Amino acid sequence: MDVVITGRHQSVSDRFREHVSDRMAKVEQLAPRALRTEILVSHEKSKSKPSERVEITCHVRGPVVRAEATHEDKYAAFEMAMDKLVERLRRANDRRRVSRARGKKGEVLGAPAEPAPIAPLVESPPEEPDLFGAIGDSPIEVREKVHLSSPMTLAQALAEMELVGHDFYLFHDSDTGKPSVVYRRRGWTYGVIHLEVAQVPQEAAS
Repeated sequence: MDVVITGRHQSVSDRFREHVSDRMAKVEQLAPRALRTEILVSHEKSKSKPSERVEITCHVRGPVVRAEATHEDKYAAFEMAMDKLVERLRRANDRRRVSRARGKKGEVLGAPAEPAPIAPLVESPPEEPDLFGAIGDSPIEVREKVHLSSPMTLAQALAEMELVGHDFYLFHDSDTGKPSVVYRRRGWTYGVIHLEVAQVPQEAAS
């Protein structure tokens, strides 16, 4: 497994790199087929308390598993992010075991077990600086990112949202063919929003 450690607008010490390399054994144990793990270290400026942010992205065959954390000490931030990543890798392994168990049960009952769909691995392009743009004359700036995505079901989108640890997940719904967003509600409930593109009358468009 390749381990890539980079710093955003800062250098990364050899001591920190050695610490990260030692901790990667746990990732290889839980995800032996992982192709690459990327660790990004950045500094967040704040008037109250500046902090270090560590983002870990594990590229496995299937959904990408991601975790991040912030702390005034980057070693502590890394350990917090690692704890989240390890927990998500364990959950992913548990889901695979349940899926295989259900498949074997179907074979015993005589019903052909349908293998769980595996999302194709999409190699991430070389990281580029975030794009910022101002809204008109307003001082507000918006950061823009573009992500590659394959069509997936709502269940797959929920699983991937849990793996990256976000409260929402943008995806292309394979059942409806619409751009959609699944999001976390209170408790263990979720919501989903489908985007219906309205047809603009030709008179209005002209």
